[in-house]
Amino acid sequence: MRSATTDPELLGLVRRFVTPGRRYLRLGGSLLRLSGPEREVFTRELVQAASEITSAELCVLFEGGWRERKTASWLVVVAGRTEFRSRIGELLLASEGPYAGGAYCVTLATFGTGADADLLCNYLDHYLSRPDLDYDQNLALGALLHLDAALGSERASRYLAEGGLWQQWADAPPRRDRDPQEYRQVMDQLCSFASECTELFASLKADSDS
Repeated sequence: MRSATTDPELLGLVRRFVTPGRRYLRLGGSLLRLSGPEREVFTRELVQAASEITSAELCVLFEGGWRERKTASWLVVVAGRTEFRSRIGELLLASEGPYAGGAYCVTLATFGTGADADLLCNYLDHYLSRPDLDYDQNLALGALLHLDAALGSERASRYLAEGGLWQQWADAPPRRDRDPQEYRQVMDQLCSFASECTELFASLKADSDS
């Protein structure tokens, strides 16, 4: 893992894409509290950043810490860079640090294909069998429920069945009283924001290409 404190290349990218306006802190649940002009400004700045960053620079950010990886994942989904799908799936499964997993889930849910659902299932198969770990199981299941609704599939049903992996994980000490549908609602809202940004990105790109 590269560190911005010792890596000049990564530090430069952090200053350009991660820390302006404390972007890395606002990418997540804080987005849902934005409204009016503040939301519009943040959206346009995020879309602009997604249009400026290159694939090589994104690869460097993905080698950094959670702030860099979280931001990179959002820039990937805004620009619709599905070529990073497998990389994001690897990072989600590895769970090497905190705070970035939710961004990976949003990205996969917004990409919206069966391949993305497969990556979420890989994560859930592994981490719902680990009741000692409280990582991003809730958001991953919320993302899978979001995809089920979009694709007309029922991949989440086997986790939610009576006595299934979700119940085993949630009931294990320390007991977790969590409603998966609440996390689906959160994921629906975050994916809606991501899709809004993606549409603006595509519109601006079309204008610049014409």
